[in-house]
This record gives sequence, C-alpha cells and structure tokens, in this order.
Amino acid sequence: MGNFTGGVLFLDRSDINTDEIIPAKYLTTVSKETLKPHLLEDLALPGFSPEKDREGMVMIVTRKNFGCGSSREHAPWALEVNGIKAVAAVNFARIFRQNMFNCGMLALELSEAQIDRLFSLFAKVKTEVHIDVKALTLTFNGGGKNTTIPFSLSPFDKALFEAGGWIEYADRKY
Repeated sequence: MGNFTGGVLFLDRSDINTDEIIPAKYLTTVSKETLKPHLLEDLALPGFSPEKDREGMVMIVTRKNFGCGSSREHAPWALEVNGIKAVAAVNFARIFRQNMFNCGMLALELSEAQIDRLFSLFAKVKTEVHIDVKALTLTFNGGGKNTTIPFSLSPFDKALFEAGGWIEYADRKY
C-alpha cells in the first residue's frame, strides 16, 4: 500500500462521532460488508446525502475531533468497506485514530489553517486527491485548482498502514 488516488468527501463539522459514522444499531454484526450501506446514514449536514456523496471517495476531509464517542472498530470498518482509505482532520479521538491505523488506514492530522484552506478551495467542487505515502504528500485537484500538502506519520503508523493493519503487521513481525 503506497499511493492511491480518488475522490474526496468534505464533511464540514467538528465532533463527528462514531454513531454518526456507523449507527449503533448495526454494531451486532461482525461482517464489514454488512456495514457498507449504512456509512454516515445518521450524519445530519445540510445538503449531505450519504448514499450519493460517499460513492467513489477514498478520503474524508473534516474538522476537529473526528471519531469521538466510542472505541468500537466498527466505525473504521464502515469507512474501509466503502473504500475510504484516509481521513484528514485537525485531530481525532485517540482510540478512533489508532483503530484507523490498526485497520490499515490513514488518520492524518493537519493544521486548522490547512483544513480551512482545503475547505475554501475544494469543498464545493468535485475534488480528487492523490496520496503518496512514500513522499508523505496529499495532492488535491478540483475546480481548476490544485495544492500539495505534506503530512507526517510516525514510523510505526506508517508500518501499520503499509502492512495493511495491525494483524498483518504482527504476522510479518512475530
């Protein structure tokens, strides 16, 4: 897992909790596939349609404290099964952030100024992102504009992502 490209879903709100990512009524399942149609179905944002807006997206850009609420892995699973490989936010709930990496996905913390800039340039236009994990860059293109933003990963988080998650990492190491 190195580079990938795809659509960006902009969710202009802080404190999106795990019950909004995947409603609690679906948490009795152990199948990721069962979660797929329910991603973000309880998220109330003006003009947002979960069925239409999440299609073809590989990344979410949002505000602060994404993934607050609970420690269940179902929220990252619901993102993963829908093709979301990365979320960029100012910060994340601690356990949610680690669950993202444990599942082989990226939880990228960007400055508030960087997030604000991405929203001002791209939130209202169809946008594509190219994520280069080796170069540690995000390149956004949309509406005739583009920008490249560097990001950082700890060596361990990068290793988890490159392995495809904690289980795959442990299988290789131990």
